Amino acid sequence: MTTTQQQQLLELSPAEFATQVNSPNTVVFDVREQAEYAREHVAGAQNIPLSRLTVDTVPQTTKNVILYCQSGNRSRRAAELFFAAGYYQVAHFDGGFTAWKGANLPYNEDKKAPLPMMRQVQIVAGGLVLVGTLLSAFVSPWFLLLTGFVGSGLMFAGFTGFCGMAKILARLPYNRVK
Repeated sequence: MTTTQQQQLLELSPAEFATQVNSPNTVVFDVREQAEYAREHVAGAQNIPLSRLTVDTVPQTTKNVILYCQSGNRSRRAAELFFAAGYYQVAHFDGGFTAWKGANLPYNEDKKAPLPMMRQVQIVAGGLVLVGTLLSAFVSPWFLLLTGFVGSGLMFAGFTGFCGMAKILARLPYNRVK
């Protein structure tokens, strides 16, 4: 007779996460991208970006596993990969790093690290739309094509998940995480 264990995703509150984060029986994985981790992260967390995580690259450990990301969405997806790799119980921090900061819990911060990629995209896209609008009002209406191009690029990114502007910005020297 065989018994099968059911996979279980535990959702931790900020207080529960804070009590377990420094336990010697626990390993904490931050599944955000390297630039996000470099800018700010929970002390003691190891960075394993979800974009690079596969069933084959899931770390093997006998310790309790806690996953977190910015809001909780990516850590839920990462938990599925941990389950596929053979884990039966994984915890994730519901609300993610945003909730951690909101609870005024301590974290490591490096203000010299680059801004998160989506904020950079928002700044550049907003700047291009503003410049295109002003130039179309004062120089030539043809500059409205610039705002239309930026808007269509953002829509394309929303529909497909591919953001060309983010790919270009990621190649800039200040965005390379050391």
